[in-house]
Amino acid sequence: MADKIEQFLRSSAGGAIAARLGLVVPDLRRCTAGSGLPTGRVVIAGKATNAAAGEALRAQLDALGLDCLAMQAADIATHFPEGSDEKCDALIYDGRGCDNAGDLADLQRFFSPMLRKLNNNGRILVIAEPHESAASAERAAAQRGLEGFTRSLAKEIGNRGSTAQLLIIAPQADTDTGSTLSYLLSSKSAYIDGQPITVRGASTVPTTDAERPLSERVVIVTGAARGIGESIARVLARAGARIIGVDIPSASEALAAVMQDIGGESLEADITAADAPSTIAARASALGGAHAVVHNAGVTRDKLLVNMPEQWWDMTLEINLAAAQRITRELLDSGALNDGGRIIGVASMVGMSGQRGQTNYATSKAGVIGYIDYMSRDPALIERGITVNGVAPGFIETQMTEAIPVLTREIARRLNSLSQGGQPEDVAEAIAWFAHPGSAAINGVTLRVCGQNWIGA
Repeated sequence: MADKIEQFLRSSAGGAIAARLGLVVPDLRRCTAGSGLPTGRVVIAGKATNAAAGEALRAQLDALGLDCLAMQAADIATHFPEGSDEKCDALIYDGRGCDNAGDLADLQRFFSPMLRKLNNNGRILVIAEPHESAASAERAAAQRGLEGFTRSLAKEIGNRGSTAQLLIIAPQADTDTGSTLSYLLSSKSAYIDGQPITVRGASTVPTTDAERPLSERVVIVTGAARGIGESIARVLARAGARIIGVDIPSASEALAAVMQDIGGESLEADITAADAPSTIAARASALGGAHAVVHNAGVTRDKLLVNMPEQWWDMTLEINLAAAQRITRELLDSGALNDGGRIIGVASMVGMSGQRGQTNYATSKAGVIGYIDYMSRDPALIERGITVNGVAPGFIETQMTEAIPVLTREIARRLNSLSQGGQPEDVAEAIAWFAHPGSAAINGVTLRVCGQNWIGA
């Protein structure tokens, strides 16, 4: 959503000024079709804890059809000789073999020269094991050190549109990382940066259509008529899902237009109404049950707490938090959410960092995160294979942000490692990853879709 400032920065004159000022001109490569996976070389270095773990990683990368080259720091001159124009699209470093502080030196030996070989919009993935389960204090320190390295590296490469993530793989989850590797290495994760993500292991990963993994699956999306909700519905439909789009009656025309365009079903309902949960559950049951519910509907009613009207507080908490909880409970109790299903909440970076004049909103969104944490550990849901995850968007370019004063908007855009605002599809792609049938090993995660915000990150 380029405004006049961005349009100017993209011009030859504006580009020259931006270069002098050190400004980043937004140019993230996002996925518009297909997998969005790298077409160039993917370099793999480091080592796993054991041979089986390393073989499992390589097998899942090979299954994605990537052009992989395994090498170590000592091999760089051979594969990337001085003066050559050889480049790569992604760097994967398996740090699970780091047992002590001395082993971490290999990070510098490998990445320092290889960063010059990484294309713009490149991907870096560092792999670790949970430091809490390490066999020694020295190993725990080394594994935890990988997170600090990755977060800092992400802040060094963001001006090129490149990202870095830490993928923490529990020992029993070596074969459950396929959907996560695909997401993090692809352009679908363009606005995810500097994040640690844990894969904890799951049952058998189902075989799905790579392009349409949600085929024949029903997904409920609240607040689907416009903005981020519309983008969520469109991206999930592109992945094959049959969408039940829910929104208030006053948005019926916009909702109908979106659902008609994607082959979904419109459901006009005020989610705070007493009968809303049963109405939504009944519609899902009539279609064979839902694979996922995405609690996207939300409002802001901003005011300093000293001046906050009681009805503004109540409305925000009711729509953003309480209504979603009641709908989830009805879907579970009625059986309208199928086994192996997904519960996905939309939180906010404000729920993590707080914001002046948004005590009600921050309370509701922090509540979403707490709900996700608790529900993801519910034994009854674990037994049914149901996962609970969420996204926490940062500055996302929507019609609402267009109303922000120009200078304030430009500053807000640049308070992250990628120096630009996100797009609604960035939130939607993260949700599509959570909803993927192969993401059963991802549970209890609240993913920051914020370009690695400098505040609250």
